Amino acid sequence: MQSLDRLIRALRRMPGVGPRQAERFAAYFLRAPQGEVEEFVASVIGMKQDVKLCSVCYAYSEKELCDVCADPDRDPGSICVVEDPQDIEAIEKTGAFKGLYHVLHGAISPMEGRGAEHVKIKELLHRLQNSKVPVQEVIIATDPDTEGETTAMYLADLLRDMVPHVSRIGYGVPLGGDLDYLDEMTLLYSLKGRTKI
Repeated sequence: MQSLDRLIRALRRMPGVGPRQAERFAAYFLRAPQGEVEEFVASVIGMKQDVKLCSVCYAYSEKELCDVCADPDRDPGSICVVEDPQDIEAIEKTGAFKGLYHVLHGAISPMEGRGAEHVKIKELLHRLQNSKVPVQEVIIATDPDTEGETTAMYLADLLRDMVPHVSRIGYGVPLGGDLDYLDEMTLLYSLKGRTKI
């Protein structure tokens, strides 16, 4: 069945979805009531139309500013740099960080041909140079894998003369892991144990 195979191929493109899981999802949609399938499709289309990037930090938002950037109680003198928007939610769950964020939308990966120009580093530098409130600290919270470490070292070199304190989250985070899969306590200790680089 061409339409079923097409759906399975589309589902397999999703991160973490293997062939068997894609088949199970497709079978679910086949059995689901028409209204439920239409609601699912409408929600995906609506999300694509409504969600954009925050004009300051590049997190996902349905407004010009995300909720964090729009919050007047956040500390604008501290910026936490993350790879992906979902990393913000992981850090927010700890309750330990009260500053702002900057989302790179990826990491430097020479092996995959992704250099500094492919992530939002230029935007971070522009933000720091044009900030109304001097930024006192940048916390680099990229993933603790090869690409994340490469990005962290690159950023540390760039920011050393621009910001008084450049730090890296602590290594309570397992190497090779993704921030959005970690529990709150691990992230809490990682934030508290961050080190200057």
